Amino acid sequence: MRFDVDPWDPGYGTALDPDLVLAETAASVNLDVEVPAARWSAVVRPQVPAPSTVLFVDGVRRIDAHVWVRDGEARGGGNGGGGYGGGGYGGGGGFGATEGICASYAAGVVASAGQTARLSATEVRRGLFTSAGNATGVTTRTAQYPLRAAAPDGASDVLSLALQGQLAAVEDTAARHARVVIGESDDLLVVDGPLHGRGDLPRTVGLVKTHRATYLPGPLHTLVASLRAAERTPVFLIGTSWQRYSWYLRLPCPVGAPWAGVVRCEASGETAVEAVLGLATRTQVVLPRFASCEYKDARAPQNLYPIAGLERELRRRLGDQALLYRGLRAASVAS
Repeated sequence: MRFDVDPWDPGYGTALDPDLVLAETAASVNLDVEVPAARWSAVVRPQVPAPSTVLFVDGVRRIDAHVWVRDGEARGGGNGGGGYGGGGYGGGGGFGATEGICASYAAGVVASAGQTARLSATEVRRGLFTSAGNATGVTTRTAQYPLRAAAPDGASDVLSLALQGQLAAVEDTAARHARVVIGESDDLLVVDGPLHGRGDLPRTVGLVKTHRATYLPGPLHTLVASLRAAERTPVFLIGTSWQRYSWYLRLPCPVGAPWAGVVRCEASGETAVEAVLGLATRTQVVLPRFASCEYKDARAPQNLYPIAGLERELRRRLGDQALLYRGLRAASVAS
C-alpha cells in the first residue's frame, strides 16, 4: 500500500477538508477571466522583479477566562458561601447568570524589504464579551477588559463570533495603517485569511491556507493537484455576497499529498482584470520565497515565515495568560 502524509501537524486538522472540499459551492464562478476554461493549464512562474516591499498583516486571539455575569443578588436557598449555589445558574438555589468570555486579541504588520524584515505596527486589545444586559467592563490589577456586547442569545459560538468580529476590525485597522503609513508605490500587501472587507485597499491579496469548499469543476480541480512549486491556476471570479478574484498557488514543499502546499489567493472584485493578473504574477514571485519548512513550522509551507513570526510576537504581547487569569479571579472575588 502506498500513501502520503499531509505535512500539517494533525493538531491543526488538515489544510484540505476532504468532506467539505467535495461539496458543491453556492457561489457563482466565472472561469474565463484569464483564459477560457477549456484552455486552462498551469501558469509557470514568470521572470519578473519582486516588489521592493512586502507587507504582511495578521492577528491572534486568546480567551483568558470563561466568566458568568450574575443577574443580581443570590436568591434564597444558596450555600451561604457566596458561590453560585446548588441549583445551578439561574436555578432556585443560586444566581441567575449569563455566560461571557474575557479575551485578548491583537493584530500587526511585518514589513519585508530585501533581506530585512521589521515589525512595523501592533495593537493589543481586550474585552469582556457577553450578552448580559447589566454587564460592565472588568478592571483587574493587571489589565482592563472593556465591555464588548454580543448577540442576545449569548451562546458560546456567538461569543466566539463576536470576538472574531472585533479581531477582524483590528486586523482591518492594521491593514489600512500598513497601506497608508508604511507602504510604497510598488509594494504588495498580504492579508492572512480572506480579503473580505478590505477590497478597497490597492495592491492587496488575501492568503487562504485552509480549503473548505471547491470552486472548480472536476478536471480543473485535478489541475490544482498537479501544480509544481510557484505554479498557479489561471485567475477566476467568485461571486457570493461579495465578489473576488481568486487563484490557487503551490508553495515549495516535499512531493506528497495532492494539495500539500496549495494556497488560495484573493483579490478585490472591483480591481481591473489586468491589475489582478499582475497581482497573481507577484504572488508567484513573492510567496514561495517566504514559504516555511516543516521542521520549523507545523503548518508548513502555508504558514509563511513573516506571518509565523508576527503571530509569535503578537501572542507574547498579549501578556502572561496565567497572570491575567489570576487577576480576573481576584477581581471576581472582590465584585
